Amino acid sequence: MKFIYHILIVATFLSQHSYSQDWKTFPYQPAGSAISFPKDEGRHTTEPIEWWYNSGQLKGNNSGKTYSYMLTYFYYPASIYDGFRILNIIDDASGKVYEETRPLNYTTLSTTQLDIQAAVYNRATESWRNKVDGNGKLIPFEYTIKASSAVAELNLDCKSLKRPLLLGGDGYFDQGAEQYTYYYSQTSNAVSGKLKLNGITEDVTGTCWIDRQYGNFNPLTGEKYEWFQLQLSNGMDINLWNIFTVQNTIPNNEKYRILSAYVDESTQYTISDFTIERLAFNWMPDSVMCYSSKWRLTSSKNNLDLTITSKNNSSEITLPFRFFEGPTTISGTVNGQAVTGTGFAELLHSYEHPSLAITKPIGETFNTALPISWQLLNTDDGRPVTYDIEYSTDNKATFKPIAQGIKDTFYVWNNAPLSGGDNIWFKITANSIDGALKGAAVSTASSSVILGNAGSLHIKLFPNPVSSDLFLQPGLSLNSTQAKIIDVNGRIVRVIPGNLLSSKVDVRFLPTGIYFLKLYLPERSVVLKFIKK
Repeated sequence: MKFIYHILIVATFLSQHSYSQDWKTFPYQPAGSAISFPKDEGRHTTEPIEWWYNSGQLKGNNSGKTYSYMLTYFYYPASIYDGFRILNIIDDASGKVYEETRPLNYTTLSTTQLDIQAAVYNRATESWRNKVDGNGKLIPFEYTIKASSAVAELNLDCKSLKRPLLLGGDGYFDQGAEQYTYYYSQTSNAVSGKLKLNGITEDVTGTCWIDRQYGNFNPLTGEKYEWFQLQLSNGMDINLWNIFTVQNTIPNNEKYRILSAYVDESTQYTISDFTIERLAFNWMPDSVMCYSSKWRLTSSKNNLDLTITSKNNSSEITLPFRFFEGPTTISGTVNGQAVTGTGFAELLHSYEHPSLAITKPIGETFNTALPISWQLLNTDDGRPVTYDIEYSTDNKATFKPIAQGIKDTFYVWNNAPLSGGDNIWFKITANSIDGALKGAAVSTASSSVILGNAGSLHIKLFPNPVSSDLFLQPGLSLNSTQAKIIDVNGRIVRVIPGNLLSSKVDVRFLPTGIYFLKLYLPERSVVLKFIKK
């Protein structure tokens, strides 16, 4: 019996070991995959744009200094060039960023394997190639990289430690409104070699992340995005996207939000069911571009709760266009267990200060029974804001607070300390979570106060909380009345035209949470709060 037990253990080990090694041979194509190796490491002549991306962390063997780097080769013909190369090196201790973008022509760009040899403008020839053994045979997933800028030079060996992560499950998916991409990541690679910086050469070791993407999704001309790679201490790696429409929304589907995770050698998955909350924003020194700089990632899948923080807030790349590319640190929990990690963020989406307009009251009268309302003119799903409300009765010489931290775009001011006939002005200020983004609107004219009585409106909702149907108090005339259901973030969830509005409102479609029903009655509007169970 003991002998059989040992045989089972050995068989299990050999089976797992065999599975974990099956990708270390060429050719390699996972079952059902649109990607095969080494062929898809090379150039795809039918695709309009593609790029080879490598980012990582290096440590000097003698000095102990740490560096972050990003190296990318683009195939994207323009003028007399085949594309361009970006080489970005950061001295982590000083925060100094050494950035260089140069056009290039490819002297070799293989279509059967990874063999890039590039004549970079006014630089030495650069290369990124599959390694070969003594017989000239390709060594699977091992590479040599040589690149140089005006002040830096990389000469690295790179060896993949994990099987490739196929985004979308098979390495192909639609991305953005009308675009597609083939995409895989090599999430964990051991790096060794030499780094020369400002004339000083040192042996280095470290880790890197490799991305390959080709298709018609174009970061130069397409929709803007925020991309992250995460390498966690529990062995899990994550490739993460939010893509923004031209209206600054992030639709809830895999075209615009995608998380692909390498869990272990036998488990990968791709989902769109996750949330990124921006916790901080960072203006560039010239105040032209503002990028997010701290994020919270949550997902019910594996109970992710991770905080991602930019290590260097000045690592902006300015050519061929402006975007942010820099290292991050990670902390949090996965399935309740504490993890740490490192990663990179690539940010093309820039944020604006919020712009506001007060919609009610506008001059003439302010009825204290009716809500103060305003509009956020430049909404952005990546920049939720809260509102502070103030008022003035001395022609805007001074403002006094009414409420702070409001998430709605309206507010009913109960028990206002006003007298009938007072002249009043309002000021609404919108703030991002960290205060880096701020905007305000002030009444352009005064309003004369009318002391209203909210109770005289005789409108109630029941039951509250509600699970299915919400009823309005009988006796309310709804002729020509429109209604809107609004969530706690001020987003309009549903518009109910007057011809479809009755004393019963079906709210079964709503997720659990707090909502407001805004009724537009003749000459006035009413806002009623309810809770969806």
